[in-house]
This record gives sequence, C-alpha cells and structure tokens, in this order.
Amino acid sequence: MTHPINILERYWNFTSFRPKQEAIINAVINGEDTFVLLPTGGGKSLCFQIPALAKTGICIVISPLIALMQDQVERLKEKGIKAMAITSGISNSQLDTLLDNCIYGNYKFLYLSPERLQQELVQDRIRQMNVNLIAVDEAHCISQWGNDFRPAYKNIAILRRLQPSTNVVALTASATPLVVEDIITELDFIQPQIFKTSFSRPNLAYMVFHEDDKYYKLEAILKKNTASSIIYVRNRKLTKEITLFLESKGISATYYHGGLSSEEKQKHMTSWLHNQNQVMVATNAFGMGIDKPDVKTVIHLNLPESIESYFQEAGRAGRNNEKAFAIILKNKNDEALVKNQFLSVLPDVNLIKQVYRKLCNYFQISYGEGAYTTFDFDFSSFCKTYNFPSILCYNALLVLDRNSIINLSKQFKNKVTVQFITSNHNLFNYLDRHQNSNIIVKSILRMYGGVFDHLTKIELKKVASKASVTEDTLVNTLKQLEHDNVITLHLTKTDAQVTFVEPREDDNTINRIAAVINQQNQLKAKQVQAVLRYVSNEDTCKSIQLLVYFGETDIKPCGICSVCISQKPSEINPVNQDIIKKDIIDYLAFGEQSSRALVAHLNAPENQVKQVLKLLLEHQIIVLTPKNTYKLSHM
Repeated sequence: MTHPINILERYWNFTSFRPKQEAIINAVINGEDTFVLLPTGGGKSLCFQIPALAKTGICIVISPLIALMQDQVERLKEKGIKAMAITSGISNSQLDTLLDNCIYGNYKFLYLSPERLQQELVQDRIRQMNVNLIAVDEAHCISQWGNDFRPAYKNIAILRRLQPSTNVVALTASATPLVVEDIITELDFIQPQIFKTSFSRPNLAYMVFHEDDKYYKLEAILKKNTASSIIYVRNRKLTKEITLFLESKGISATYYHGGLSSEEKQKHMTSWLHNQNQVMVATNAFGMGIDKPDVKTVIHLNLPESIESYFQEAGRAGRNNEKAFAIILKNKNDEALVKNQFLSVLPDVNLIKQVYRKLCNYFQISYGEGAYTTFDFDFSSFCKTYNFPSILCYNALLVLDRNSIINLSKQFKNKVTVQFITSNHNLFNYLDRHQNSNIIVKSILRMYGGVFDHLTKIELKKVASKASVTEDTLVNTLKQLEHDNVITLHLTKTDAQVTFVEPREDDNTINRIAAVINQQNQLKAKQVQAVLRYVSNEDTCKSIQLLVYFGETDIKPCGICSVCISQKPSEINPVNQDIIKKDIIDYLAFGEQSSRALVAHLNAPENQVKQVLKLLLEHQIIVLTPKNTYKLSHM
C-alpha cells in the first residue's frame, strides 16, 4: 500500500499534512469508523481521498450538493484520478453503464446523492463493487438538529448492509454537540475514532458594528483594508447594486449569485481569484470549494440565517493565518428584516401540498407516475400561472428538494430551437456580407442536418465550442439572424431543472414529511434567535460566543473582536482628549453635526472621536438629537 505522504506529494504537491489530517487518514486506512469535524478550510476532502487512493477498490462518496460533487470530480480528473458523479437527469441505460464502469473500470471514486441509494439498480451494483471506503460528506445533513437536515441521508444506513465490512468516515465543518451525537448514532458507528479541532481562529477578528449608514462604513473598511474581500448580501439584486456602488467609489468589485450563467460565474470568479477585483459581492450561493488564502475581510451586510452558516462564511477570511476580519454591519431594521427573510416566508404543510400538486399538474404528471423524470423549469412562469407568492413558493420547492420529493437544479439555462427559413443560395449570399456570422452558421449546419426542414433544438454549449465563440456571442448572432429573416428562433430562458424523485401521490407524499417540516420550521426560528443574540450581545467576547455555541468550554477572550476592543482601557492620552473635545465643541457651535461629519472634519482617529463624543454625552455637554446628530446642550 502506498504511503499517504507519497500520495499527498504525487497528486497535491504538498510535503506535509495540516493539523489532524495524518491521524485521521491513518484511522480511516486502518478500517476504523471515523468522525471528522474540521472547520471550513481544514482540508476535509483529503481525509477520505488519500485513504481511498492508498487502498485497492473504489470509494463511495455521499454528498447532497450536485455542484460540490461535480467540482470535486473535475479536480480529481485533472490529477489523472478516475472519478464520476451520478446526478439527476441520467437515464436508466446510462446509469447501468456508469455503474458497470465502477465495477470493472478501475474507478477510484463514485459520488452519489443520498436519494440514489433508494434505487434497486444502484443497490445491486454497489453489492458487486470492491468498496474500500464509504465517505459521508456534509454529515450534519443526517441530523434533524443539523443546519441542513435532509431525510434522504437516512438512506446511508443501506450502504452498511450492502457493504458490511467497509468502514465509514463522516465529515462536516459545523456541528453542535447534539448534532455530533446524532451523526454517530444514525451511521451506526461502534467505538468510532472522533477527531475534532477547535473552532478557534486566533487570527480572525469577529466584529459587529451598529451603523445607520452601512454603505459609508463599507467604503471606509474596504479603503482601510485593501486586500481581497467578500461581501455577503441577502439577494441577487443587491449583489449588482453594491458592486456598482463600490465601483463608483474607486473600489474594484465583481458579483456572484445563483442566477448567473456558468460562463459568467467563471468569469467573475476568475477575476476575483486573480485579484483583478478586490471585492466579491455575493449571495450565500458563493462559497463552495473556495479556498483563497489571502481573503482579508468578510463582511455581512445583512444578518445571516444561522450561526452555522455565518461561521462557515466568515471562516473564508484569513486562511493564510494572517490577521483578518469577519464583520457584521447591523442597524435597527435588521431584526425585522431577518425575521421577514427567514421566518415569515417559511411555508407550512398546507402550502407545500398546494405547490406540489400544482407542480405535478404543470408538468402533466399522472398519479402514480413521474419518478426520475426531468423537466426544464421556468420558476417565474410557474408562480404566475398559479398565483403563488414567489418567495414562499421558492421555499416550498426547497423543502420538497431537501426531503427528496424533487430535485431542484438551480441554474439558468437557455433552451434554443432554430430553423433556417431562407434558401441555400440566399444564405450564402448573406454570409458573404456578414462574415462574422460565417463560422457560427456553418457549425450549426454541420451539426444539425434537418435544420432547414423543421425547428431543431440546438445545444448552445456544443455549438459555441465548435465555433470557438462564447455562448453570449452565439446568442447575439442568432438574434441578429432572426432579425435579418434568416432563421426562426425560439429562445427560452429557464431558471432551473426539476427532477421528480418519487412517483406522484399528492397529499400522501407530503403527509409523510409533515412532522419534519414542522420541526424544521421550529429549528429555523431558534437559529434566527441565536443570530440575534450574537449581534446584540456586547458584553461577551464574540469569539467566545461562537465557540460556546459549538460546545467548547474553558475559552479565553480573543482580545481582537469588537467586544474585546471596546472593553480595553482607552488608549487616548489626556492632551489629545482635550484637543478633540475642544475641536468638537468649536465645530458644534456652528450647528448640529453627524458623527460622520465630525470624524471627517477633525484630524483624529474615528474611535477616539467616538470616545470623546461618549464622554461629552455623559457630562451632558452635548446631546443626541432625534435625527442622530449631535448638538451643544445649551443651544
């Protein structure tokens, strides 16, 4: 058997392991059931990939996220390692072939969604495989107390019956003690090896600032810390709005959300990864597989939905172990906003029943049928057809997805059909006059023989690749050809694809998961309350608050968070304090001013100006007006 360090050097070009990695890898190689809790960026993937490469046979990896599976498979393939992911939209004949390849084709990794374990064909083939390891990624999904509970994760127990002698490694980046205990029970671990690293990040300063003008503070932070940064916002519209604001202030930025095309995502991601843009403004769709070590600042412009998700997103800062900042900007409106965003839009059981029935009707699924059928899905059209509020409807679909009733693939996709409506002779005359369309038209003609005779569905990605152009260029050319009466074009943009995992049974389908829906809604309310407690607690070190949430004890204050800094003795000397005091009083003699105006006017650090303002308020020399400005108390 190849030694783990040699595998690490050969495939990953590293000469040493991160903390705990080697001990975890050795436990897994020795056939122990192993639980791994490593914070974001701790190198969890290597903890199952290296043991699987060290032994003969194939490793089965269970993961809930198609994008994450595909990302890991691509990275393994780039290293010359045979890996495949079986996702939705695969026919039974394709599935049969792929699984046979896993048995006979020297594959090292098979990535599966937990839903696939319900299929008899999959179970039958797994029995025949030489499985050297079962890896459960995002293992917190198996716990009903976890941050993203997925009942389909209960299916993983099937693997223990199909491969009773194969050990299991469970991996997660965020789990409370209750969730850890639940994972170990659900996966039927006996005397497991448990590896947990502290969630402590000594180099990461957790900051919470109350700011009436968040944009002003945002600009100040990013101009002070000019290294790579991430800003998390609550919706797609804000990603673009904040990007434009930052660009207007001379701060280079780009944006990322789930509605961008794959090409746009890659373009924006690459510019940020290569530091062509200082800031990435993103929704929580951004983060999977991101391991950029030099991120200096992660800023949440809106409150996160849970401590678990916040810890993961904040943890993308400072992976090079240099000092970094995780900042939440809040104001008096945020409590109502976070409750509105995450609680008031939770669908109840009755709404989920309605959405499911209408979804089946929308795609004309007959009762008792529809399992593993896939459809392009225009979400906006669906909501409009049945008069569903979009946010509630979307969340209902997510519940159906998490509970394995459907699989919702959230990405924009163009469905394109084309027919040439001019003669051959006229077409080539046209191409003589429009040379820029030449290669695209000829590529379509060579790939689709009946395109003159009838409307033909074309695949943009394949045509663009053959013509060596971008998809955007291809679409624009097709629109021009339509305008010039060369082709008939039907271009439909869909939000997603929907795969029905179960056959249609209407209310019976939802009744089976009703208890889970209610329990998850209650859990969501508790998670939001935990976030509100975190941002409002200005007495306890922010790092201690986070670590206690994850079950750690005997923790010392970090000394660098917003609470610890506020509790430090004032560093302002008496002479400077008197100078600032006089300058404030002199300036306010001309009329009331905001704290921002005072900081801009005075030649002193912002924290010192605010300290003196607090002192002047305590001594009633100045007062705070209803407009949040300051004025002299006798005026």
